[in-house]
Amino acid sequence: MKLSRAEAEQHLKKLTGWTLDGDAINKQYTFADFVAAVAFVNRLVPAAEAADHHPDILINYKRVTLTYSTHSEGGLTMKDFDGAAMADRMEKR
Repeated sequence: MKLSRAEAEQHLKKLTGWTLDGDAINKQYTFADFVAAVAFVNRLVPAAEAADHHPDILINYKRVTLTYSTHSEGGLTMKDFDGAAMADRMEKR
């Protein structure tokens, strides 16, 4: 179910470094180099597949920007915040 803006703002407070951008949330991660950036994306794949919820991913050399939004709901859902929290956990591996 799509979250209201107020609900999204409340859930955003539980995350570090994520920003609300319209009907999406995003965060840019910076790694030591391109190999480390791609390795991070590869760590995300199994969990994203298992959840059947995938972020938009932009890789710029050693920076990875993730954007979550539930397109089928037309905005943010708990799936997006769960995905963001999972990505933060994968960053530290």
